[in-house]
Amino acid sequence: MDTHNFIEKSLELHLFFGRIMKEHSLFLRAGFTPANTSFSKRAEFFKREFERLLNQAISLSKGIISPKVLCSGELVTEFTAKAEQQTERFTGIPIDKNITVREERLISMCSQCKSCMDNFRQVKFLNRKAISLLNGLISFKEEVLRNVLHCNMFTMNYPLLIEHIIREAKLYREYVQILEKSGKLSCESMKETECFWNQIMMEHALFIRGLLDPSEKELFQSADSFAKDYSSLLESCNNAHSKTLTPDSLEETIKFRDFKSAGAKGIQECKIRSVILPLLADHVLREANHYIRLLKN
Repeated sequence: MDTHNFIEKSLELHLFFGRIMKEHSLFLRAGFTPANTSFSKRAEFFKREFERLLNQAISLSKGIISPKVLCSGELVTEFTAKAEQQTERFTGIPIDKNITVREERLISMCSQCKSCMDNFRQVKFLNRKAISLLNGLISFKEEVLRNVLHCNMFTMNYPLLIEHIIREAKLYREYVQILEKSGKLSCESMKETECFWNQIMMEHALFIRGLLDPSEKELFQSADSFAKDYSSLLESCNNAHSKTLTPDSLEETIKFRDFKSAGAKGIQECKIRSVILPLLADHVLREANHYIRLLKN
């Protein structure tokens, strides 16, 4: 096993997806009504546990993470710190904002890890902890979805959004399980990666369209256009005979990334009418940045 590669890829997964999971938990909690306080408490539990996992991953990451990941904008963006401040103020849900400060300080160095085996054992423990947490979080999300679909619960989150965050959690778990089993991430085809993330991007566009104020006609039309473009890319991607569409996916996602960046800025500055939390705007921007890095590799 390439120990350093195992450590690096594991930590990069946790730095990106661990933050995504803690924010999923926050968005779920923010969407519950007073009738479901027990679900709010469970969402808060997962948020705190993923904050702990993320803090542990950061502590192990100095000098390990590749510059491509650190500079990609998938871990933090220029909007993240303020988005967390605003979202905490709007929702009353506490956020460990020191995580963002610590991630911003991460510096990639020529890695000659002095305690590589110690790190290896700690990362193995972190991976097992992540899998355990993900098993619980996925079950929790699926329970929420069942309740919503059977009219046993009302939440401000779309059913499609809940399905969306279940898929992302399952992908995270799958990657960690692969690392634990083989010591490296399998070289899955770029086509599979594009199919997954083109669907994620399409759904982002649909969510943005649905969460904008009806008066934001121009932004609504732009989001609708992105949804249609990604739907077309997804249809081509799912064609059994098609090859990868990397150039088209990359071009579209760069444009969508710029749209999301402008949206995150506009929401922070209260210039866009919507029911989009500032942290949600930053969240979908980071996922676009992540996908762009994958497409450029």
